Amino acid sequence: MYSPQEVIADPAAETSEDVLMKQFMREDLNKVLDTLNLREKQVVRWRFGLEDGRMKTLQEIGELMGVSRERIRQIESCAFRKLKSKKRTKNLWQYI
Repeated sequence: MYSPQEVIADPAAETSEDVLMKQFMREDLNKVLDTLNLREKQVVRWRFGLEDGRMKTLQEIGELMGVSRERIRQIESCAFRKLKSKKRTKNLWQYI
């Protein structure tokens, strides 16, 4: 005999559809980030915690890259300008 806990589905558990959707979204996001130069890509990945799940400050990234936080802000700003292009990000709109 099964207990109610074994029979009732966990509403917090991810479905296979959710897992697959996240995988596709990650792949599409990586394709978009690959359109940036290496420096811009790394700054965006660190700023949004795409590396380790922890968002980093401009200061932290500046220390990691050996430049000022102002320079990191400039790099980030340039990356965002590039990412505003609908041509670059068209595949990501389906996830919003």
